[in-house]
Amino acid sequence: MPKEMLTVVDRPLIQHVVDEARAAGIEHFIFITGRNKSIIEDHFDKQVELEEALRERGKTMELELLSRDLPEPGQTSFTRQQSPLGLGHAIWCARDLVGDEPFALLLPDVLVQTSGAGCLAQLLDVYAEHGGNVLAVEETDSEDLHNYGVVDVETGENDIYPVKGMVEKPASGSAPSNMIIMGRYILQPEIFDILQAGETGAGGEIQLTDAMLKLLPSQSFHALKYKGRSFDCGSKVGFLAANVAFALARKDIGATFVQELKKLL
Repeated sequence: MPKEMLTVVDRPLIQHVVDEARAAGIEHFIFITGRNKSIIEDHFDKQVELEEALRERGKTMELELLSRDLPEPGQTSFTRQQSPLGLGHAIWCARDLVGDEPFALLLPDVLVQTSGAGCLAQLLDVYAEHGGNVLAVEETDSEDLHNYGVVDVETGENDIYPVKGMVEKPASGSAPSNMIIMGRYILQPEIFDILQAGETGAGGEIQLTDAMLKLLPSQSFHALKYKGRSFDCGSKVGFLAANVAFALARKDIGATFVQELKKLL
């Protein structure tokens, strides 16, 4: 089972992320997958047998939910990263589908919970004001910085910071700040020209952070300390915490779930 299809409460991770993108106004969705992940493509297709079974049983509400979540014809594209060469390489695999346009990048193993506008919608507000490239960032403990891409920023206002540098997985004690790049980006298409070179970085992979650093002298980057909380669903604890947080936020099950948690605790 691809981790993107693991469910948080009752929706796959990939569906939560698509929901965030759609709420921000995104109209075309490009999925970069790999071997044994065809179930992702099937998830965003019509499910004739399921729809017929629901119709026969009078499950109109469930039918409406399926219809609501289904992208329109032509709104989805799929391509494959045939070798696991890093995030930068995965993005490069979508170059012909994206074309010469700015694009939003959302990592499906990172879920963001907000009380208002979604994380990508917040980034788009910054993009509308500043243009260029925009990164979602959050603060983290110094002992964890070596696991992430870290930005070096100038003084900002309203939680928006001009970026003057960045590094992927810095050595302990060498990080330029405590703000990490958090799985949501708006990028310009010139990033593909840099990724084309295939230069490897940390872990022997083609790192997106390295490519962004090379683009920095010619294009502006802004970091937004977004309003919300992220969950790293690639880790067991992060995945479990996301299920709890998203369940508690649900009007239909939140109150009952609180009582069950009290029993367990």
